[in-house]
Amino acid sequence: MKMLTKFESKSSKAKGVAFHPKRPWILVSLHSSTIQLWDYRMGTLIDRFEDHDGPVRGVDFHPTQPYFVSGGDDYSIKVWSLQTRKCLFTLSGHLDYVRTVFFHYDLPWIVSASDDQTIRIWNWQNRQEIACLTGHNHYVMSAKFHPSEDLIVSASLDQTVRVWDITGLRKKHSAPANMRNTYEDQFARQNMPQQDIFGNTDAMVKYVLEGHDKGVNWADFHPTLPLIVSGADDRLVKIWRMSEHKAWEVDTCRGHTNNVPCVLFHPTQDLIISVGEDKTIRTWDLNKRTPVKQFKRDNDRFWLVAAHPEINLFATCHDSGVMVFKLDRERPAHSVHQDSLYFINNEKQVQVYDYRTKKVSLPMLSLKKIGKPWTNFKTLSYNPAEHSILITTGDADNAYYALVSLPKDVTGAIEPTNIREGTANFACFIARNRFVTYVKSTKTLEVLDLNNSVTKSIKLDYTVKDVVYAGPGTVLLLRSNSVIHYDVQQRKELAEIQVNNVKYVSWSADSRYVALLSKHTITIATRKLELVTSMHETIRIKSAEWDESGVLIYSTLNHIKYTLLNGDNGIIKTLASTLYITKVQGRNCFCLNRNGEVEVATIDPTEYRFKKALVNKNFTEVLRIIKNSNLVGQNIIGYLQKKGYPEIALQFVQDPQTRFELSLECGNLDIALEEAKKLNNAVPWSKLGKEALGQCNVKIVELVFQQLKQLDRLSFFYLITGDITKLSKMLQISEHRGDLSAIVQNSIYLNDIEKRIKAYLEGGLAPLAYATAKSNGLDELASQIAESSGIPEANIKLPSTERKSVSLPQVKIPNVNDWPLKEAQLSFFEQAILGQVDALELKDEYQEEARLESARVDSFGEIDFEDAQDLEEDDGWDLGDEDLDVDIDEVEETLESEDVPIVTGEVGNWLKNGRTAAVYAAAGQFDRAAQILNKQVGVVEFEPLRERFLDVYQASKLYLAGNQGLNPIPSFIRADTEQDSASEVLPFIPSLDTLESRLQDGFKLFRAAKLQQAIEEFRSIIYTVVLLNVKTQEEEEKLFQVLQTCREYILGLSIELARRQLPQDQVKRSLELAAYFTKAKLQPAHRVSALQVAMTQAFKHKNFISASYFAGEFLKLVSSGTRAEQAQKIKLKSDQIANDSIEIDFDPYAEFDICAGTFTPIYKGSRFASESLVGAKYQVSEEGKLCSITKITQIGAASSGLRLLN
Repeated sequence: MKMLTKFESKSSKAKGVAFHPKRPWILVSLHSSTIQLWDYRMGTLIDRFEDHDGPVRGVDFHPTQPYFVSGGDDYSIKVWSLQTRKCLFTLSGHLDYVRTVFFHYDLPWIVSASDDQTIRIWNWQNRQEIACLTGHNHYVMSAKFHPSEDLIVSASLDQTVRVWDITGLRKKHSAPANMRNTYEDQFARQNMPQQDIFGNTDAMVKYVLEGHDKGVNWADFHPTLPLIVSGADDRLVKIWRMSEHKAWEVDTCRGHTNNVPCVLFHPTQDLIISVGEDKTIRTWDLNKRTPVKQFKRDNDRFWLVAAHPEINLFATCHDSGVMVFKLDRERPAHSVHQDSLYFINNEKQVQVYDYRTKKVSLPMLSLKKIGKPWTNFKTLSYNPAEHSILITTGDADNAYYALVSLPKDVTGAIEPTNIREGTANFACFIARNRFVTYVKSTKTLEVLDLNNSVTKSIKLDYTVKDVVYAGPGTVLLLRSNSVIHYDVQQRKELAEIQVNNVKYVSWSADSRYVALLSKHTITIATRKLELVTSMHETIRIKSAEWDESGVLIYSTLNHIKYTLLNGDNGIIKTLASTLYITKVQGRNCFCLNRNGEVEVATIDPTEYRFKKALVNKNFTEVLRIIKNSNLVGQNIIGYLQKKGYPEIALQFVQDPQTRFELSLECGNLDIALEEAKKLNNAVPWSKLGKEALGQCNVKIVELVFQQLKQLDRLSFFYLITGDITKLSKMLQISEHRGDLSAIVQNSIYLNDIEKRIKAYLEGGLAPLAYATAKSNGLDELASQIAESSGIPEANIKLPSTERKSVSLPQVKIPNVNDWPLKEAQLSFFEQAILGQVDALELKDEYQEEARLESARVDSFGEIDFEDAQDLEEDDGWDLGDEDLDVDIDEVEETLESEDVPIVTGEVGNWLKNGRTAAVYAAAGQFDRAAQILNKQVGVVEFEPLRERFLDVYQASKLYLAGNQGLNPIPSFIRADTEQDSASEVLPFIPSLDTLESRLQDGFKLFRAAKLQQAIEEFRSIIYTVVLLNVKTQEEEEKLFQVLQTCREYILGLSIELARRQLPQDQVKRSLELAAYFTKAKLQPAHRVSALQVAMTQAFKHKNFISASYFAGEFLKLVSSGTRAEQAQKIKLKSDQIANDSIEIDFDPYAEFDICAGTFTPIYKGSRFASESLVGAKYQVSEEGKLCSITKITQIGAASSGLRLLN
């Protein structure tokens, strides 16, 4: 048995605790007078209640209503509302401390126990005391209702336990059966005495249990049996049995070394749980009355233990807070093979469930004699070849395994025969005649045969938390901070991934992907343990399985959810109780519950199948789902918008406003116009006009201007489209409206001078009217204007001008419909809707690649271990790795070699023997070299490599001058001058020996703060490495390290350059860039400079928390000297102030990379794009752009990896 702590809080001494019957809440009453309401699942404090004056000793939730009750040392009982979080009323009557308070399971009653030596029963609905039970002659420490009968049990320091019969009280306060309520009945009921001091039979003592030598602290009923358990200051736990007429002591449990403040029966198992002031929690076997397990704390005495009414959870109060725990794991051990589920039920019996018939077999085997009592089995591994199971049980110190054969015919739970056992913490089959075990204490991994004989023993250098089957001959070793794929035969690690605290593993059906489950994290990786996606859950993750389409379905404490390989996830179903998923088929999710029973949960896979089809661009399937399902909701619409498929979202929407927004987003003006007419207000019309103008849709633009009555824009629109007729109508409209400004505007557009002059005169602008007439040659009209104004024309002087008339050129454009644009192409989905294509479905990448991967063999394939010697041969352990080692570059070159002209001689031999781009460049095949670099690392910009190409080409050629009139004699320089074999000769490639000195030159430029020159130097080294050729894998690895070094220095220097170029007012961004500079992986001597910049900048701008962190990092590298003294001063002052004046996007304790394009963080688990040459990481938005580190490669380009080894 193991105690699994689920929640713990720190506070002052806790005296009372209670579970909410439905929600994950607990009430904790403290000695400090506070009541706390906690969510133990999330670990958060919901609220506190402070009305009591003094310690609060008892709390209890109502079983059905949103109330709770509390009692304390202020002699009062308070009833609270969980909805308003306030005290509803106070019940007064006790004359001393109130020890416990409990609600009745059915009636509106509360029972309370007090140091005033009484037990009182209250009606919380009418807020009256209905009974006072007297008889104890010392403090009453506890009183509780029976869970189903009209009984109360109480414990007192008078060394007795009393059982009270309250049948009469129920009858007195319940309505008569015939519901007749005569005057005589009412009178009789009102005149009946309330208390039983003088012999009232409403509540009478049924039994007095004597046996404890000291005061009794607690007594409790068994949930179903006629038993009582009590704990006392005599350090004993006693069990009592009741009959109809008497009660007697059954047995005593001894073991506590101090007072026993509380004890109770386990709600569902034959266990007793007690807590003591000896700082222990002890469990006892109810049938044997023997101790099962004890759990001890170092410093805290326990005061109370409470059980959840429905699930396997307990809470204890101690000196420094409260703890919620459960006893042993509840996950049924199981294993799936094809269409069968083998599992162990709660009776420790093996059963089989058939997924096809949905029927469970009779128990076939009893495992009760295997392992210790009260200890569940942890794992079950099934071997179909031998029809046997391998089970593990026990904790870290007493763990062992058992190999058991299953009977061929199921006739009932028979006892197993020929059990092969051994000591090990973990065990699983790895082949049909081999299994592997692991012992934590010795860190030993052993391979055993079916006779339980060790055939191989492997000593590991690290501790493993679990061992999980990972395919024939291999296992996953789950460590605290990583998962290792380990080949037991070859004794080597195949792959490793950094993931913390993985507890469970789920392989996809074809073994291409594995889901690693931690407490709150799911990490999906490939078989080679390469990260695919990672996600975090706030609620504990319980299980996960893959469905047929490659979607991971997982369960938390209260949900069934899904996640796709790209990280998209959602909720499928809410659960009433926790389930453990074993298999997903169509709409059926087969699960095991905590009772060891199979449950089939019906799920709707439409949403995740729709999303998966959308991600894989399988638009035919998307269209089918839309037509045949009722997939609706803002969640789907928002998802489609986020993924850039507004045209698909349109198919789900009926709301005019939403359809309008989506149609604008996908550029569908026809639907947008239709919805704008329905909405008919200014905002949609304005948005439509702007979009139509952008697409140059003349008709819709005109309609929008008309609807919005934007006449000035409409006039200009008619002008630029050359529609003189409508422009003339606009002039008439402006005249009709008397809008002088519009008349002037339209007259200018139409070049109607007389109308313009008339408008000036009507507006009182006679001088402007005169000037317009005079300048346009209308002298007679000008004279009339002057005369009407009373000014002699001779007195008017206008500036002299050579032109007598000014006129606007007329727009001579035929009627324009829509302006010519490049023809828009319909999306795949729009084509599918219109039925314009026959085969739109793009092959699902997941399904396509699945054919290329070797599937995991559930039945361990044909692997057959004969003996230890045979394991070294090419037998079943050979998984075909040699056949899978395909040289991608070589294949590509062979496919495209048809276009390369045939070259003979020395250069021809180079081309035959060469596999790298450098060899092709030396041979003069620049195009072919460029193709190789493009495919290997995504090089798209070759201009920066021009000089390097020429250097490589020229370095391997030598021309000797001939006699006068003769051509020079060509000669070639080989990489190995002593090599004579034509099949192995290669050209000399220069600059390999200069890389180290050039790196030092770059470091010198860094130290001299010549940032731009240093960047150019490191970048030139990258260009050199791209066209190099080496002989050994070790040399190739060193060159890859050089590339990584150059990447980090270019990234860091680029960040610092960007910071220096910022305007002074951008302080926040400057601080962020200074912080990001420290994340570059520089040599320690150079990282000091980055830390000093960040430290001084943060301190200067009063970001003292950041300054303290950078100063601490600085002092780790530099412990003495002037700069160290300055850093110590900065850290000291920063720690005193300890706040940041400017919040920046930098978490020093989070794991993240820096985007080399935007200089922003890419946090662990986030999606990113990468560049293939140096491995620089970028935000997804940068995909397709030129890498800012190399300046020659494309971000996110498909690539096979740089090859330098020939």
